[in-house]
Amino acid sequence: MSDPTLARALLAPRCVALVGASADPNKNTARPQRYLRAHGYTGTIIPINHSAKECLGEKAYASLDDAPSGIEHALVMVPGKYVLGVIEQCVRKQIPVASIYSDGFAETGEAGRRLQERLVALARAGGVRLTGPNCMGTINTHMPCALSINAVLDVDRLIRGRVGLVSQSGSVMGALLSRAQARGMGFSKLVSVGNECDLSVGEITAMLVDDADTDVILLFLETIREPALLAAAAARAHAAGKPIVVYKLGRSEVARELAASHTGAMTGSDDSANAFFHRHGMVRVDTLEAMIEAPQLMRGARPPKARRIAVLTTTGGGAATVVDNLGQLGLDVVPPTDRIVSNLAAKNIHIRKAAITDLTMAGTRKEIFSAVLAELLASAHCDAVLTVVGSSAQFHPQHAVEPIVAAMPAPKPLAAFLVPDAARSLDLLRDAGVAAFRTPESCADALAAYFNWRAAAVLPTVLVPAEAARLIAQAAGDQLNEHSACGVFGALGVPVARAQVIATPDDRVELQFPLVAKILSPDILHKTEAGGVELGLADAAQLRSAARRILERVKATHAHARIDGILVQEMKKGRAEVILGYKRDPQVGPIVVLGVGGTLAEIYRDFCVRLAPVSVAEAREMIDEVKGLATLRGYRRQPKGDIEALAQAVAAFSALAQVERPVIAEAEINPLVVGAEGEGVAAVDGLIVAAR
Repeated sequence: MSDPTLARALLAPRCVALVGASADPNKNTARPQRYLRAHGYTGTIIPINHSAKECLGEKAYASLDDAPSGIEHALVMVPGKYVLGVIEQCVRKQIPVASIYSDGFAETGEAGRRLQERLVALARAGGVRLTGPNCMGTINTHMPCALSINAVLDVDRLIRGRVGLVSQSGSVMGALLSRAQARGMGFSKLVSVGNECDLSVGEITAMLVDDADTDVILLFLETIREPALLAAAAARAHAAGKPIVVYKLGRSEVARELAASHTGAMTGSDDSANAFFHRHGMVRVDTLEAMIEAPQLMRGARPPKARRIAVLTTTGGGAATVVDNLGQLGLDVVPPTDRIVSNLAAKNIHIRKAAITDLTMAGTRKEIFSAVLAELLASAHCDAVLTVVGSSAQFHPQHAVEPIVAAMPAPKPLAAFLVPDAARSLDLLRDAGVAAFRTPESCADALAAYFNWRAAAVLPTVLVPAEAARLIAQAAGDQLNEHSACGVFGALGVPVARAQVIATPDDRVELQFPLVAKILSPDILHKTEAGGVELGLADAAQLRSAARRILERVKATHAHARIDGILVQEMKKGRAEVILGYKRDPQVGPIVVLGVGGTLAEIYRDFCVRLAPVSVAEAREMIDEVKGLATLRGYRRQPKGDIEALAQAVAAFSALAQVERPVIAEAEINPLVVGAEGEGVAAVDGLIVAAR
C-alpha cells in the first residue's frame, strides 16, 4: 500500500505554498494561485514573493522560512539556480512534497544532471519528496485542487472523472485534459512528473491504485524509470481491477532522441518496453484519442481470453475502414453463428453470415438493430462487439445509437464508431458508458489494446545450474571464445552441437563427418566476414586443407587477434534455424529475444521480446508470435518441428538473467537448429559479451 500521508500531501494538500508567486495576474507564475481559487480550492494558499506584501489578495511572505507552519505541498517556480536554496527551506520547514516547475536540470546536459543529483540528495536527506524538475504540477478534480501552472486550467469548469493520469510531459497532460473536457469527460487526478528525479511514475501509480476516486490509470511515458516500482504498482492495479493504459514515445529513433533531450531520459529498445508492459499487465495505445476512450472500454473489464470481435453496422463502407485496421493489428473479426442467423430469421430479420453484420439492406430501424445487437452480445462466439453507425448517428440517433445505449450495461465490452460528425450521439454514448470513437484508427487502436491485454505475470524463478554459474564467474571481465560460450549454454541446459578444438590442422578429430571448421578467437566476433568458416567438410583431408586456409586468411586480416585454435563441429540440419538473444536493456533490465535465424530478421522485425527469465509456457507463447516459425507449427501440413524442445531451450537460456552479478552484457545463439518433432534442438554458434 502507498503511504497515505505522502499521497495526501501530493494529491490533496490542505495547505500549499507557491514559491515565486507573482502579484501580477498576467504573469505565468500567478496562474497557480488564480487556478486554485477559480476551481474551488478551499485550503490555505501561501504565496512566497521576496518583495510583495500580498499576491492577488493573499498575504505573501518573503521566504518559506518566514511562512506559517503546516505547509504540505510547495510548488517551486523560481529560476533554476535558486531551487536548491528553496529545497533547503522546505527541509527546515518539514514540507513533505515539493513540485518543481523550474527547468535547467538533467534535460540540459551533464552540468544540469549534476545539479539535479545535488537537489535529490539534499531533499532525501531532509525527508522532502520531489516531483519534477521541469513539471507542471498536480490537479485533483474531486477535492478540488488545481495546483498547476498549465494554461489549460483557464477552462471555466473542470469535469470530475474516474480516470487518473501520470505524465512525464506537462504539456501533454494539459492536452489530454483539454481533449477529454471537449468530449465531456473528466479525470480524477493528474500528475506531471517532468524529469522524475525523485517520486517515480511507479510510486504515483501506486497512490492512484489506492485512490477511491480512480478506476482506470493512464500513463504518458517518454522512458521507463524505476521499473521495479512500476511493476509492483501494476501488479497491485491488476489485483484491484484497475486497468493501466500506456502511451509511450519511442517507436522511432527521432522519438527516443526527443525523449532524451526533453527530460534527460535514458531510453532503451521500444520492443523491450513492450515486453515490460506485456509482462506486467499494462496495455499500450498509439493514439491520444484512444488513450481517452480506452478507459470507457476497459473500466470494470478483465483481460480477454481470446481475440474475437463481432462487428454490427449500418454502413458497410464505414465499417470496412475500422475492420481494415483491426485486421492489420491481428484481431479476429468473426461472423454471426448459424444459431444467431436462425434466431433472427425466426423474428423475420434476415442477415448474411459474413464477417461484418451489415444492416444497410435489412433496414436500420430501432427494433432490428436492437434485436441483432442483443444476439451478438449474448453469444459466446465473440469477446467484444463493435457497432459502426452511419449518417443516422448524426440526424436520427433513435435508429441505431439509442439501441446501443439501451444495451448498457452490456455483458461484454461494447464499442461504437460513428462515421459522421455526431456530437449529440457521442454525448449519449458517453453518458451510457460506451467507448465511442470519431476515427477508425483510434477505434482499432483501443480495441487492439484491449485484446492485447494480459494479466500481470509473476517473474518466474529460474535456477542457474552450479556449473553454469562457475563458468560465468570465470568469464567476468573477459571475452569468451565461441567454444567457451557454448560451454556456458550447455551448462544452462541448452543442447549444443558436438564439437572439438584442434590446435593445428593435423590434429586428430573424433567427430562424425560432415563437419564445420571455424576460427576460434575471442577477438573475432564475426567469423564468416573474416574468412574464418568452412562448411560441409566430408573427410579428414578436406578438414586439414580447410583449417590451413582459415588460419592463413585470418592471420592476413586479423594479425593481432588471439587465436585459440580451430573449432570443429558436427553439421546440423533441421526444420528451422532461430536466433536466441539476451541483453540488459537500460530501461527494463534483462530481456530475451527469439527470432528467425539469419541477418534479415531485424529488418523484417520477425522476432519476439520478453523480460528475462521466461517460463517454458511463456517461451511457447514467444514461438507462436514469430511468424517465420509457422513451419514449426505445421503450416500447410508441413512436418512439425520440435517446439517443446525449443521452448525448453529458450527458458534455459533466459536463466542468464538470474546470475547474481551482471557479468554478461549480451549473449546470442545464432543459429539454434530446431529438428523435427521429437529430434530436439542444437546450438551451433554462440557469443557471449562480457560486461565491463
